[in-house]
Amino acid sequence: MVTATFRFYEELNDFLAPERRRREFACSCARAATAKHMIEALGVPHTEVELVLVNGESVGFDRLLEHGDRVAVFPRFEMIDVTPMLRVREHPLRVTHFLADAHLGGLAHLLRMAGFDTLYDNNFQDSEIETIAVRDRRIVLTRDRELLKRRSITHGCFVHTLKPPQQLCEIFDRLDLARSVRPFTLCLHCNAPLRPIEKAQALSRLPPSVRERFDHFSTCDLCQRVFWEGSHWHRMRAMLETCIDQTSGQNTGDSQ
Repeated sequence: MVTATFRFYEELNDFLAPERRRREFACSCARAATAKHMIEALGVPHTEVELVLVNGESVGFDRLLEHGDRVAVFPRFEMIDVTPMLRVREHPLRVTHFLADAHLGGLAHLLRMAGFDTLYDNNFQDSEIETIAVRDRRIVLTRDRELLKRRSITHGCFVHTLKPPQQLCEIFDRLDLARSVRPFTLCLHCNAPLRPIEKAQALSRLPPSVRERFDHFSTCDLCQRVFWEGSHWHRMRAMLETCIDQTSGQNTGDSQ
C-alpha cells in the first residue's frame, strides 16, 4: 500500500474535508495513482491547481506517487515568481474569454457587461461545455466541482460566492481582470459586439419616453436590441466601478 502526505494551500482548502484543511495529512493511494488522480480524489478540481511539489520538486499531474512522498499543492500565485518551476498546464489560466454553466447566468450577464466574451446557455449539458471549452480554449466557470474534474478541461474556476455581483468581484480578483474591462461593448443577451447607432435609425425600436430623454444609442446586430444610458446602465456602471475598486485595492495592498 502506498501512503503519501499531502498539504493544500490557500483557497484549495475549501474543497477539503474540514479535518484536512490547512494541515498535513497522510492518505492511502491507489496503486499507480498519479498526482492528479489523488488531488481530485481528495476533492480538489485540477483546474484550481497551478503548482504541485513532490518532495520539494515541481512535477506534472502525471507524476506517479510513491510510498512516503510529500505532496504540496498550490493555487495560482500572486506574489511568488514560479516561472522556473513546472506549472501543471501548458497554457496560462488568464485567457479572458469564458464559458459559464447553467447556474451562472447572472455572472455571465455581468461579465458581458464588463466586456468579457462569455458564452452561456442554460441548456448546455456538461458534455457540451467540455467540448466547447476544449475547442475554443475558454475558461469554464461553474459551481460544480465534478465538471472541473473532467480530464480535457484545463482552464476553469470554481465560483465560491453565490450572488452575481460578488461572483464578478471574485473572478476579477482571481484572474486580475480589472485592468482589462471594456464596459458596454458586448450585448448582454447575445454576447455579440455592440456598435453605435444614430437615433433616427433606432426610433422605431425605442419607447416614447426614451425617445424624448436620450440621444446616444448602441445596438446589437444579432438580436437588434438597442441600448442607452438609462437608470439600469447607471446601476450597472456603479456596481462595476465598486468591483474594480475593491479588487484593485486588494491587489495594491497585497503588493506592499
